[in-house]
Amino acid sequence: MLSLFVSKYLFVLAALLPIINPPGLVPFFISLTSHNSNAQRAFLARRIAIYCFLLLLGSMYIGGVVLEFFGVSLPVVQVSGGLLITIAAWRMLNDAPAEASPQLAQGEHREALKQRAFYPLTFPLTVGPGSISVAITIGASLTGTGSALARYTIAPVASLAAVATICLAIWVCLRNADKLFRYLGQTGSVVFLRLTAFILLCLGVQIIWMGLSGLLEPLLAVRR
Repeated sequence: MLSLFVSKYLFVLAALLPIINPPGLVPFFISLTSHNSNAQRAFLARRIAIYCFLLLLGSMYIGGVVLEFFGVSLPVVQVSGGLLITIAAWRMLNDAPAEASPQLAQGEHREALKQRAFYPLTFPLTVGPGSISVAITIGASLTGTGSALARYTIAPVASLAAVATICLAIWVCLRNADKLFRYLGQTGSVVFLRLTAFILLCLGVQIIWMGLSGLLEPLLAVRR
């Protein structure tokens, strides 16, 4: 049972960790929270980790059922999520520099911070269409084969532990993003914001292209 638990744990960890890439989230987090105080960024980091935990587990075990109920395919999820990422990146590119509006974020309400922690910081930037697609696939593979003990006891516990590990890594990386933010300075933060926004825009377009490729592939196969 222990070896089965470890294999399931490592399977979920190896599948999701490279896609989510917690250290790679730091530049986007810094750019999108450049107006916020250190205490607000700490609050956002904690909320993002919690929301990621719930969203990943939900995608893993009920995501496929929800998509099937509404008749939505994974390529459509990719196109839609890619559009959301592209819109967020475009707003970042056209956002005012951090020094231009510090008063806005300092007085930001706690409920507003919770909402922003989910969108866009958790979804689609941290847990995006790619990681949701992988989580749905993992859930299907974990519960689709093996004995009843493995499917309904060991697999859920192992996946919960793996997702908790990933979310802990997300929290640690985002919680320590302030150190990098201090090194950048005011001018460096503005430059960093623009470069990060452009990279994010490219990622959004790439995800849209992947979704469109998945939608067009059956049509191209029929024509051949």
